[in-house]
Amino acid sequence: MIDNELINIVEALVLSSNEPLALEKIQETFDEWQRPTLEDLQAIIESLKADYSSRAFELIQVAGGFKVQTKSKYATWVARLQIEKPAKYSRALLETLAIIAYKQPVTRADIEEIRGVAVNSQIMKTLMEREWIRIAGYKDVVGKPAVYTTTKEFLNYFNLNYLSELPPLPEIMDTLTLHEATQSIEECTQNE
Repeated sequence: MIDNELINIVEALVLSSNEPLALEKIQETFDEWQRPTLEDLQAIIESLKADYSSRAFELIQVAGGFKVQTKSKYATWVARLQIEKPAKYSRALLETLAIIAYKQPVTRADIEEIRGVAVNSQIMKTLMEREWIRIAGYKDVVGKPAVYTTTKEFLNYFNLNYLSELPPLPEIMDTLTLHEATQSIEECTQNE
């Protein structure tokens, strides 16, 4: 049996964190002599999920950690509280993000080849500022171009735990599938 105080501590940690908390991170907050096992923490998470099932919020796993969020069926009311409207992103930005998400790791030249047009520097800057993409390294070719991948913040924002949770695309990304990928990411941004 798990102590109620331990459940309350874990709940307080998850509720007060601005980012998803991994079980290992929760475990690190305890002194070594009182540190719960990962199995105990997982049991507490499952218990909290069950407790929240009849509430207006839920405990979900995203980006390798756990966070509490309002259930999507209450989004209409929560949105009315929001003073600031969510940012609207251009089609070019969403296409670029979709290419990086589905084809990573990619260079700017790879993105331009798929899109058929040059990538605006402002788009890459915006994606980096949002912390949705990062430079993962440099390709070992002439010019050493940067190689881009998505980040944990990307997973968190789009409520994904793993990239494999992205809607599947056919092997060859043509104009139609690029449109589908962009539409999928666009729908996720509208839900925020």
